[in-house]
Amino acid sequence: MNRNEQAKRHPISYDKPAPDFFEGALMGNGGLGAVVTTRPDAIVIHFGHNNVWDIRIAENNQEKIGTFQDVLEQLKQIPQDLDTFRENEWYREYCDMTAENYSKPYPRPMPCGSLLLGYDRRKAEVLGHKIHIHNGLCEVYFKLEAGEEATLQLIIEPEADRMWMKLVSPEGAVGGLFDRVKLIPDPDTPKELPLAQLAVEAERSQLSFRQTLPWAPEGNERDAKDKAFRLDVRVAEDIEAMDTKGGVQAKLLQTESFLAYVELTEGLDAAVAAGLQELEVPGEQGVAAAFAACENNWTSYWNCSGVSLGDEFLEQIWYWNLYFYHCSVKPEATCPGLFANWSYRSIGSEWHGDYHMNYNTQQPFWLAFSSNHIDKHLAYVNMVDHILPVSRKWASEYYGMRGAYYPHSAYPVEMNIMPYPVPHWGWEVCETPWTVQSLWWHYLYTMDRDFLADRAFVPIKEAVLFLTDYMRRPDTHGEAWGDDRYHIFPTVVPELYELTPGFKKNYDCLVDLTLTKFVFHAFKEACGTLGIEQQEEELLGSVQEILSKFPEYATAESQRGTVFVSVPGEDAEVVYNTPNGIMTIFPGEEHGLHSTGEAYQTALNSYLNHRNEGGNELVFYHLAGARMGHLDLEKFKRQISYCLLPNGTCTDRVLLSGGRYSDTLSFDFMRRVGIWFENFALPIVINECLLQSYNGILRLFPNWPSEQDAEFATLRAVGAFLVSASFSGGEVQWVEIESEAGAELKFYNPWEHGTVCKQASGDVTVYDDIVHLSTSPGERIRLVKANAQVAAS
Repeated sequence: MNRNEQAKRHPISYDKPAPDFFEGALMGNGGLGAVVTTRPDAIVIHFGHNNVWDIRIAENNQEKIGTFQDVLEQLKQIPQDLDTFRENEWYREYCDMTAENYSKPYPRPMPCGSLLLGYDRRKAEVLGHKIHIHNGLCEVYFKLEAGEEATLQLIIEPEADRMWMKLVSPEGAVGGLFDRVKLIPDPDTPKELPLAQLAVEAERSQLSFRQTLPWAPEGNERDAKDKAFRLDVRVAEDIEAMDTKGGVQAKLLQTESFLAYVELTEGLDAAVAAGLQELEVPGEQGVAAAFAACENNWTSYWNCSGVSLGDEFLEQIWYWNLYFYHCSVKPEATCPGLFANWSYRSIGSEWHGDYHMNYNTQQPFWLAFSSNHIDKHLAYVNMVDHILPVSRKWASEYYGMRGAYYPHSAYPVEMNIMPYPVPHWGWEVCETPWTVQSLWWHYLYTMDRDFLADRAFVPIKEAVLFLTDYMRRPDTHGEAWGDDRYHIFPTVVPELYELTPGFKKNYDCLVDLTLTKFVFHAFKEACGTLGIEQQEEELLGSVQEILSKFPEYATAESQRGTVFVSVPGEDAEVVYNTPNGIMTIFPGEEHGLHSTGEAYQTALNSYLNHRNEGGNELVFYHLAGARMGHLDLEKFKRQISYCLLPNGTCTDRVLLSGGRYSDTLSFDFMRRVGIWFENFALPIVINECLLQSYNGILRLFPNWPSEQDAEFATLRAVGAFLVSASFSGGEVQWVEIESEAGAELKFYNPWEHGTVCKQASGDVTVYDDIVHLSTSPGERIRLVKANAQVAAS
């Protein structure tokens, strides 16, 4: 399979003007992001960057927040017969006070301004645009007055925050298409911030603006922590300065061609130069070098993995979303928030565009593992490092416990307290194990012991320290519970009940239990791998004690039989926001195709009975279906189509009223808040239909239609295996596996009459249902179907 050629088959096209932000072409290099919109009179490119935020932060009322135990004791005094805690005046006032900081519009991603290239629509007509995802090239197509065609080519350099623009035509040089160029600071820049510094220099054919981003909340004090960014454009042709109303602009004087680049500079205020800085003149050599770098970068990216599917739509979705993923995340830049590196005005700032640790932040990085883009996950790992100090501080000062309590919401700015310490969401215990879960996956999929020791172990241990302290408090076990178990209390079901009087729905939530169990087992295995069991003897003992007396999962009877529910006493017909009832399938990884008997049936019933209001399930829910071998791919495709935007991304759309949503709510209320970074994880659902390895045993094509062909190349599996395979005529045709680390290879035998394992040491035919093979680092193994007659004899 030529993976770059496969990507080349799936450009993202738009065959008319695209003036709206959500119609424009998305581009990026993992730091810089650009939305190329096309008006009938101009090209307008909106810039953003993962590193550029309005860094102001409000941290008022620290002395009023109190401690967890203080608040808990106060809540215990509130009558249990109330419908909600909010009926109590003290609690209402407490919530208002603790929510005050989050109600501020900052911190948030800061749009980095727009570039406008204007033209006379009497002389030119824009026809549409196309993104060539195999090499990152965006083309905007024009029909000129005399019937000629012209194309504006745009690329973003992979290692520099620079976009190049070149006008080309089959007829040769094209001059005079664009008649003006303008840089526009974001129209919704907060008024408290210093005014943007605008500059134009006709001699240098250059325009720029610079924006300071103060650290002080009111924006009018200078501090060494202040940041800034500047946007510069330099064109090859001559310009003439024009008025600066609404930005800085210049007239483009007639020449035979158009060549230019835009450059974004960001960092500390003291390091971002003020005034007009002389940039190199755009030249053919520079643009050619940029094109070559872009081509090489994207070719390397696509060589990491690939698919060729009998289903054209799913193949397209796989490639499109991996394209967006590469545009929006890289380890050298700040970890993306909810809407990644694309923003304009208020787009991208809803919910601060921040980190939500009850799935939103984690979900895009589920993609990194099986798609073999493991380096992308390092952006998330860096984010965990960033929030670890405030998480430790919160565990110590608020909870009076060891370890780290990871936050409900967090920002990529300096924090002294939790941004959202409101108990009805801030007490979600699941977010602590969930935050560190993928650090363990990183080790399992790479077998990188150094990563485990240097990057993963400490954050995992900190989570375990907190969880063991939390579960061994006097409130969580003993005679009052009527059993000998250690309970998770109090806690909150994600996006559902908040805290309830009498804490009727605030203990032993399914997601808390399954993720706590996951991180406990990860910690035990990590200690064994690193050879530090004796050093961690005390904590390991606490973990084992809790696991030996762990609560049972809550169940209820539904239309489809016994199902898991999110919390004890819950009705099986509840409408969820996140897929709370199927958390043991994913992310808990306790149930799946490896499960048998009653456990499998209960998990399957839970999946089939699930009711979701929409917005937080497009990847999440269908991934669980693939893990159970019951994903309806046609239904999955229809839901993707329901959520698809003109730019090729999927938005969050409502599916069902009756939960938190009323019948009069717009089912599209989340459509225009931003580009949902989390939904770029869609390819993982397809990967799990082709290859599963979550339990350490490779399973091939577990949820793929027998009548459709499929092939994949170097998907990554647990154990640091790179797997390629082909499926046709209803059965596996061949399998190739590279063992990066020399781990033991285990796989479910794909052929009824046995498998021939071709290794350097010789061929061996195996008939077991689960095959175990020793491997060596770098070894390549090929699996083929054993001859049926030989197998029979």
